[in-house]
Amino acid sequence: MKVLRRRVLQAALALSPLLWSATPAHADDVIRVVTDATFPPMEYVDNGKLTGFDIELTEALAKAMGKKVEWTQIDFKGLIPGLVAKRYDMAVSAIYITDERRKVVDFGDSYYAGGLVAMVKADNNTIKTPKDLEGKQVTVQVGTKSVGYLKDNYPGVKLVEVEKNDQMFNLVAIGRADAAVTGLPAAYQYVRTRGGLKVLPEQLTTEAYGMAVRKDQPELTASLNKALARLKADGTYDAIVKKWFSN
Repeated sequence: MKVLRRRVLQAALALSPLLWSATPAHADDVIRVVTDATFPPMEYVDNGKLTGFDIELTEALAKAMGKKVEWTQIDFKGLIPGLVAKRYDMAVSAIYITDERRKVVDFGDSYYAGGLVAMVKADNNTIKTPKDLEGKQVTVQVGTKSVGYLKDNYPGVKLVEVEKNDQMFNLVAIGRADAAVTGLPAAYQYVRTRGGLKVLPEQLTTEAYGMAVRKDQPELTASLNKALARLKADGTYDAIVKKWFSN
């Protein structure tokens, strides 16, 4: 009986690599990219379709790499944890490159420069510079750099954290917050398309956006950088920038 059990176990061990190889996995020509599509003009949903600067640029990069993109949408705060848990290959969502984030993910070369800005009601004449934010109700999106930056640099600010950018803008518009702090592209997109708010001329920070990649995929990061250089050389990158950021 012991001999029989040993033979059965040996047979099971011999088959285990075959069973493992039969486990479904995503195709080699697919990049699983996660985003929070609530940040126009970088990424948002229009008539049920995912669109924006980040979306178009990522699709162009994937094409240059001979890949296809499989998009997933989640809240911003889950992007980096999702990469670390290996649920996705890459996160693209106007993510600032920071030393803290570099500890857990890699970044491709910066593809756009933005930064944090403050927005107030168009008729607000009491908040003219970032220093005037002290003591005010300032709304920010949870999980973004705005939260830590304001805590570190403006300790007198009363933070109102919300899940989505639209919620921030709405709180300022209806007077439940004095200001909102967000990324420059989203701020100017809101002013252009909806109005009622204005962007303070002095930026709080100047930041580099990067596409976050899992640390166990250095070949993807290298391919991404080569593709970005190629798009910049052949004019594709400039055309996409002009489409989304020209007045």
